[in-house]
Amino acid sequence: MNCKITRNAAKVLKLELDKAENQGKSLRVVITHAHGDHAHYGLDLDTPKETDTVVSTDKGIDVILETGQPLLDGVKIDYLYFPQEGFVITNPSQGNHGDH
Repeated sequence: MNCKITRNAAKVLKLELDKAENQGKSLRVVITHAHGDHAHYGLDLDTPKETDTVVSTDKGIDVILETGQPLLDGVKIDYLYFPQEGFVITNPSQGNHGDH
């Protein structure tokens, strides 16, 4: 499984992961809603379970993905400041380039 985190997203995520209350936790990408051939995604802080795969990224952040969930393989996590500040999670490898 594969996951990409942009530089902007990594900066924001590292600030959150470095907080004392989040020690020992990793970033989890979840599917909040799936329909047809694409999904909508969310983020959580969690610890891996037996049914998970932990993916190491080039930004030094480990990401938990549910094993065997094809819509999670290839997710991209970005953080935008404009037009609205926040995380944007897509999966270009599955043809998902953003919410509709």
